[in-house]
Amino acid sequence: MRVVVAVDEPHGGDLATALELEGLDVVAVLPAAALAADTAETAEQDRAALRGAGRSGAGEAAAMLFAADAVVLEIGRRTITAALVAACDRAAVRILPLSSGSDGERIAREFGLESPVAVDVPAWQLAERLSASPRAAAVRADSSERASTAPRVIAVWGPAGSPGRSTLAVELAVELARGGRHIGLIDADSHAPSLALALGLADEAPGFAAACRHAELGRLDPRELTRISAPIATPGVDVLTGLNRPSRWPELSGPRVDAALMVCREWADHTVVDVAAPLERDEEIMSDLDGPRRNAATLAALRAADLVVAVTSADPLGISRFLRAHADLRATIGATPVAVVANRLRPGALGIDARGQVRRTLERFGGIEDVWFVPTDARGADAALLAARPIGEIAPRSAIAVAVRRFVGEAVVPVPTVQRGIRRSRGPRAASGSDAGDAPPRGLRRRDAVATAGRARR
Repeated sequence: MRVVVAVDEPHGGDLATALELEGLDVVAVLPAAALAADTAETAEQDRAALRGAGRSGAGEAAAMLFAADAVVLEIGRRTITAALVAACDRAAVRILPLSSGSDGERIAREFGLESPVAVDVPAWQLAERLSASPRAAAVRADSSERASTAPRVIAVWGPAGSPGRSTLAVELAVELARGGRHIGLIDADSHAPSLALALGLADEAPGFAAACRHAELGRLDPRELTRISAPIATPGVDVLTGLNRPSRWPELSGPRVDAALMVCREWADHTVVDVAAPLERDEEIMSDLDGPRRNAATLAALRAADLVVAVTSADPLGISRFLRAHADLRATIGATPVAVVANRLRPGALGIDARGQVRRTLERFGGIEDVWFVPTDARGADAALLAARPIGEIAPRSAIAVAVRRFVGEAVVPVPTVQRGIRRSRGPRAASGSDAGDAPPRGLRRRDAVATAGRARR
């Protein structure tokens, strides 16, 4: 994990050295107020550029946010601003606040941040806090009892209004495939299937409908799934495409979907299922209780899932739709863990502190405490759509890909906590032997860089 330490000296340098000894990669050490001042200056430059009176561009300190996964920030009235929180939202960077007084808790709450820790906290505790996000604790605790040697089935659901279900399903499959895993990506949307078109696959392939037919006859096995699936350029991801015509929805009956997903547990390490939005049960308006149901595939996939990724669009309309449908989702899946993802996060749709507003609204009206955020990146999404490839493959440094990668590491395949006292290898550039004696101490190089940056600012 790459960390920016924004803590005043001399404690900032000492804390950075201790965090590196705990295995974290400290990319910069800055004064506590440097980020707030730099983002304020950058925001003013952006406003001037819009008026035609200046140029836009991130400052030196603000630019470091894009190279980090988290910022350890000593919070105070002069060190945390709405512009800084918005910049971290855009860069998908987590803010871990440090505070030496009771005022820090109130400031963190005002800006929608997590509870601060003491400034003099031991480095190993801070490293554990950074490596194991508290927001992922609830999902991991709920999933621990369900964990087994069988692969997991992950259903990606979201309310009506195109919150980005299919996009998140594709990116989730791509990130899960890292590390040599075999991932099955299934389009079980009986209303508007889209994975084949989004990934440049032939929509005339047998796909998931054929798997369901074979499962009903008892002829489906992992070898047959491999035959009827379509691989994409990302190694390890095989796609079972959806219906080429929505009118074929009766082929995706509930028992067929249940049987097919049971075989998928043996076929792939993880199976990601893209489902439709509607959760209504129409038995009360149907005289034929045994007839097909349009939403049967969605309901069956959600009930069979080990984890439901619930996607909401991070805007007032999307949050309202999500909260209305969340109760129906819970009634459908029971105690199955749910990981909520706020997609397309942007300050323009929610104003100042977009992330904090979404978190507070979901907690107040839906009782949802754990939320992961995926920022807007129109350029990366458009490039992937044009190339008919996943964003994580066409633009691996996109803010969307980075946010999904973090979500996978926190909520789906949690990364083990960093072992204390073990320093990570720096790769081929790490000094060894006589070369190590020629290199100055790391702490000295860092302090020299900070001093140089401070003189340049003055």
